[in-house]
Order: sequence, then structure tokens, then C-alpha cells
Amino acid sequence: MKIAVFRKAHFNAAHRLHNPDWSDEKNKEMYGVCNNYNYHGHNYDLEVKVVGEVDPESGYLIDLKRLKDIIKEKVENKFDHKNLNLDVPEFANWPTSTENLCYLIWDIMQKSLGDQYEVTIKLWETPRNYVQYPANG
Repeated sequence: MKIAVFRKAHFNAAHRLHNPDWSDEKNKEMYGVCNNYNYHGHNYDLEVKVVGEVDPESGYLIDLKRLKDIIKEKVENKFDHKNLNLDVPEFANWPTSTENLCYLIWDIMQKSLGDQYEVTIKLWETPRNYVQYPANG
């Protein structure tokens, strides 16, 4: 029996959208206030969707405490109250867009949970804007 389990989480992080290969004018034009030299922050809301087969012995797809602990250790502890540009090595040469952050979280969770699960990540940057990876998840 294939089923989906969901877990929500929350973290706060700062970032600056900036492409060092572009002029200041082009960065301002593309990113607007998100290009603020002194950074800006978001209260990110996260939803992790895990799809797979229910274990017939336990009745679980996944132990929700295990899922909660992985999200806390691998995602919240890594990003919460951090400056994505300065504190997250993966963003050293990669724009700190919500799209890229969502993909990074997906990669972390998929590797942490293993191939027996299909993982989908929804990441809200604001109450009205969110991204999802994979797109068809």
C-alpha cells in the first residue's frame, strides 16, 4: 500500500540575492529590495512529503519521530537563524533563491531518508509565495 506522510517545520534565515557577475544596476533591476547589501530575512515554512510503501509489520510508512528528528537535525539546525550567503557552504557560489534552497533541502532529505522513499519539499518564503521540488511531486 503506497501512502504519503507529511511533516511541517519552520525556520528563519537571512540572505541577499546577488549575482557577482552582474553590475549593481542589473542586480537591483533583477532582485529589487532582495538585493539589499545588508541582507533581509524570511520566516520560512516547510512541508516535507514522504511517499512509499507501508511496512506490514509496523503499520508505518515512516516513524514520525524519526522524520521530525531528521528535519530538526539536518534542516532546522543547518538553516535556522543563519545567513544563507555567509553560513551555508553550499551557497558559496549559488544564488540563495527560495528555489535553490528548496532543492537543497530536498537533496538533504532524500539522502537522509534513502531511496525507498519519494520526497517532495514545499517551502514557503511568505504566506503567499512558495516553491516545490520536484515540481510534479
